[in-house]
Amino acid sequence: MYPTTLTQLSRANPFNAPLFSLQEIEEPKQSLPANGQSRNLAAAAIAEGDSCEFGSRKYLLLCGFGGIISCGTTHAALVPLDLVKCRMQVDPDKYKSIGKGFSLTLKEDGARGLAKGWAPTFIGYSMQGLCKFGFYEMFKIFYSDMLGQENTYLWRTSLYLASSASAEFFADIALAPMEACKVRIQTCPGYANNLRQCAPKMFAEEGVWAFYKGVVPLWMRQIPYTMMKFACFERTVELLYKHVVPKPRADCTKGEQLIVTFTAGYIAGVFCAIVSHPADSVVSVLNKESGSTAVQVLKKLGPKGVWKGLVARIIMIGTLTALQWFIYDSVKVYFRLPRPPPPEMPESLKKKLGLTE
Repeated sequence: MYPTTLTQLSRANPFNAPLFSLQEIEEPKQSLPANGQSRNLAAAAIAEGDSCEFGSRKYLLLCGFGGIISCGTTHAALVPLDLVKCRMQVDPDKYKSIGKGFSLTLKEDGARGLAKGWAPTFIGYSMQGLCKFGFYEMFKIFYSDMLGQENTYLWRTSLYLASSASAEFFADIALAPMEACKVRIQTCPGYANNLRQCAPKMFAEEGVWAFYKGVVPLWMRQIPYTMMKFACFERTVELLYKHVVPKPRADCTKGEQLIVTFTAGYIAGVFCAIVSHPADSVVSVLNKESGSTAVQVLKKLGPKGVWKGLVARIIMIGTLTALQWFIYDSVKVYFRLPRPPPPEMPESLKKKLGLTE
């Protein structure tokens, strides 16, 4: 007997049993497309006006390039706010507010002081963006093919979470060395003025470990952040087109679609900042103090200390995430990459649920 409601269908998570089937009887197997690959999130064929097939090597490489542009440029543009945020986290007695942080930095270092750490920020987050967006698209297709069309739709939020977490694991390994240099430059006055001075000095003092000792707290910060960033964005876009935008996505212009992208990105960014801020505080202090561990820093900061600088980070991450999604989607538009619409329930699932005659 077929399940008759979504509640019954959701009793078994397909991520615990990837081969879970919605059916209790055998059905004729559907033939795969000519290239031998199935596409559960969008059609495999090259649509009119697109430059490549969804999920192709060219598609994934250009998605990675879009990640470089979106993450590298936005993080570099927000270096002044990031610098003040980091200093509030590591020295809250001196930098008591955003305004105080900016005024003290301008007084002590001048206008150029607000740009400290721009080089490792741009390089590090460009590498992170390449892995974050490129691998996300790759893992989303891979997991979708494992699950099948019906389970992909039913468990799409779990799919977004698993794909983004997998991508961010590798992205943080690429980011860690430059993140360590950036924090050391920004929070240790007199240590180094630029990346050329900082990296060799850190290596001479602590070896390779200096660049990767923050990777575990970086995972703690970035993986929840990225899971929220992608899952919240994907579902918000879906809800905006369903309940807010007064016409179907297909009838919207490219400009109108990009406005929806920006709005969904900002909403996702606010939640991202909140869930990842405690780990961000630990990373900032850990990379400032040589010889410390994440557990020691967490004990030192305490329950209240880990939330210092949250307002600055909400402003920064909200704006950052919105701009990243806007730029990333704009890159897709420019290169005429496939941009699948929000997922719809497959016809086969509608029949099982009795939603069609």
